[in-house]
Amino acid sequence: MDEKWILVIDDDTANLTMANNILSDAGIRVSCVKSGRMAVKFLQFNKPDLILLDVHMPEMDGFETLAAIRGTNGISGVPETAEIPVIFLTADDDNDTETRGLQAGAMDFIRKPFVPDVLLLRVNHAIELTRLQEDLEQEVLAQTKKLTNLSTQIVMALAGAIDAKDTYTNGHSSRVADYARMIAEQAGFTSEAQEEIYMIGLLHDVGKIGVPDAIINKPSKLTDEEYEVIKSHPILGEKILKRISEFPKLLTGARYHHERYDGRGYPDGLKGKDIPVEARIIAVADAYDAMSSRRSYRDVLPQAQIRAEMEEGKGTQFDPVFADIMLSMIDSDAEYQMREK
Repeated sequence: MDEKWILVIDDDTANLTMANNILSDAGIRVSCVKSGRMAVKFLQFNKPDLILLDVHMPEMDGFETLAAIRGTNGISGVPETAEIPVIFLTADDDNDTETRGLQAGAMDFIRKPFVPDVLLLRVNHAIELTRLQEDLEQEVLAQTKKLTNLSTQIVMALAGAIDAKDTYTNGHSSRVADYARMIAEQAGFTSEAQEEIYMIGLLHDVGKIGVPDAIINKPSKLTDEEYEVIKSHPILGEKILKRISEFPKLLTGARYHHERYDGRGYPDGLKGKDIPVEARIIAVADAYDAMSSRRSYRDVLPQAQIRAEMEEGKGTQFDPVFADIMLSMIDSDAEYQMREK
């Protein structure tokens, strides 16, 4: 794998030393600076893979430094700096600070004092997510046509990599894509729209690449904090896919597949037809596959129970039109073939 390079910005020498030791011991190249102004000068001539940025610094704090890095086109003369992912470093346990940082464009937060395993996990995931996004973009830009040139084989391989993170959901992305395409067909969508929905379905869970395996595969109940990490995967998915300008609808499934028809979903609390139609279809397909697949705590649910759950969620969790189509599909599946084998 290519060398990873991280810039750490912190006015506290002890924090710089600790971060440098933890990251260097893991084979990561590290550069350290003690102020926002020094960072701006450094970034005029260098492009690290990731920036770790302290929130509280004199003269130029983390938010001001991030604004300089991001700007309209990054640092003057160096527009590439706007694309470097940034993780804030903070000792604060303050939701307002975190919200402000995320709104300003930070990718994540790491608490101080550093926990070595957490620091390495967050750093590696951030870099992997960014590289994955760049690889996907390059794959599309290398093609000469719009949809047909987004290689199905590559998307299928990526979907397999997503599913491989979860011990209990082998083939989930492919099944969701299949069910979504079937719903779209019965809803009267064109053949082209059906194929678009299939591709969107394959990548709806791409954000799970950024969720730690230990959380995804935890056999017991998640803590509130762990559940919040899981709930971040739609936003992470959008970040991965949003730069694929040749197929902008890809990100609709990733960001919106956990929205609910009654407005009680996440991450945006969209309601009814404000939710993109592709995401409303994928939400039905995703829920159906979740119930008809094995989990760490249960086997595949009986078909009658799934039907009852789908009926109950019609108009609340699910778009009633697409829920009715899924109910019809269930009724036509007398031998219960639509399930994880």
